[in-house]
Amino acid sequence: MTVTLYHNPACGTSRTVLGLIREAGIEPEVVLYLKTPPSREKLVELVTHTDLTARDLLRQKGTLYEELGLNTPTVTDDQILDAIAAHPALLNRPIVVTEKGAAACRPADTVLRLLP
Repeated sequence: MTVTLYHNPACGTSRTVLGLIREAGIEPEVVLYLKTPPSREKLVELVTHTDLTARDLLRQKGTLYEELGLNTPTVTDDQILDAIAAHPALLNRPIVVTEKGAAACRPADTVLRLLP
C-alpha cells in the first residue's frame, strides 16, 4: 500500500501519525511540505481526487490565517488553494493519502481508517 504523509516534524500530531503508519508496517512517502511545498496543481488534485475539501487542507490556526482573511465564509476554494500554495505553513497537518482515501489526521488516530 502506498501512503503519502504531508509532514511537519515540529508538529507532535504529525509525528504521532508517522509513528502509527510505521507501527502498521508501512514506510510512507514523507513530504516535508514546508521544505518542498505541494504545487497549486497538486493541491487541486488532492481536492479533486479525494474526499478532502479546500477548507480541509487549510490550517485554521495562527495569525496568517486571520491576516489573509481566510476566516471569512465568503472565501472561495480557489482563494484557499492560492493562499496555501503561496504560504505552505497554511497547509493543515498531517494530511495522509492512501488508496482508501485521504484525511487531515486530527486527531492522530484518524489515520487508522486509511491503513490496512
